[in-house]
Order: sequence, then structure tokens, then C-alpha cells
Amino acid sequence: MTHTESSKPGRTFTRIALASVVIGALALAGREAAGLLQHFAAFVEGLGIWAPVIFIAGYALSVVALVPGSILTLAGGAIFGLVQGTICVFIGAVIGSLGGFVVARYVARDAVTKRTASDSRFAAIDRAIGDNGFKIVFLLRLSPVFPFSFGNYALGLTQVSIRDYAMGSFGMLPATLLYVYYGKVIGDVASILT
Repeated sequence: MTHTESSKPGRTFTRIALASVVIGALALAGREAAGLLQHFAAFVEGLGIWAPVIFIAGYALSVVALVPGSILTLAGGAIFGLVQGTICVFIGAVIGSLGGFVVARYVARDAVTKRTASDSRFAAIDRAIGDNGFKIVFLLRLSPVFPFSFGNYALGLTQVSIRDYAMGSFGMLPATLLYVYYGKVIGDVASILT
């Protein structure tokens, strides 16, 4: 075994460790930011006509930053009600998910392709996702098991087209509607109790 061959596993481990640290830091920052979401929701309520625009922008940024969106989705229902809340949350989620997708696609895709070129399993999965992108993204968006924010970045590393990815986002609507409804009910109960 040459020196170059023996050093590749070390470099690979170092890169994986570095990526894990970065993802872990984003997750911790996301948890911290989740605490700020309640303040954001209160702030948005007082913005009048600009409230939907600011809410959508904040929602999109939180998705890109890997902040759990369930609290903000509930807040969307409490602030805007069922119909407008669903529209605002959906638009914010789609913009944010496209942001994560684009970051992964144009920042990391080439590096992943080079590293996985010899891995026939990854190549097969990548081709299947590329060939059936809309269906796979739609089904993943329907599934509550597949993590939403992480999925944006993971799917950006595949061959799925941006068009199929964006269209597959409509799979988020049932869960979005449900969470926004819960937020509306919570908001209704809170207003009754105050």
C-alpha cells in the first residue's frame, strides 16, 4: 500500500468529521433560533399589511438555516388563520426549501459527485431520483418521517431537476394545512382565555 492510498481514509474521515461538526453547529443554532421564533411571531402580528411578507421571508430564512419550522407553522395559523396562514407558510417553506436545495446543488454537488463516482449504489439512487424526481420529492414531502430541512440539502445533491423539486413541494400541503389548523385552534383558545 502506498502512502497516498493509506492517507485517503484519513482525509475522508477528516472531511466527514468536519461536515458533522458544521451540521451539528447548524442544528444547535437552529435550536437557539427556535426560542426566538415566539418573539418573531409576536413581532409579525404588529406589522399590519407587511405581516405576510415579513413572515414569509422569516420562514424562508429559518428553513435555510435548518431551524425547525413546526413552531413557526403553528404561529402562522395563530397569526393569519387557516387560509392565509396556509398560503404564507407554504410560500415561505417553498422559498426556503429551494434556498437549501440551491445551496447544496451549487456548493456541494460537484464534490459529492467526485467522491461518489465509484459508488454504484449512490449512482443508482441518484439516477432513480433524477428519472422520477417529481414523484420522489412529492412522496418525501408527504412523509412526516423524512426530515424537511435536511431533505432540502440532501435532494440538492441528487440529479432531480429544480422544476421537479419545486413541483414536488406540493406534497407539503396536507401537513402544512394540518399544522396551520392546529395553530389557528391554539390561537383561538388563547384569545378565549385572555
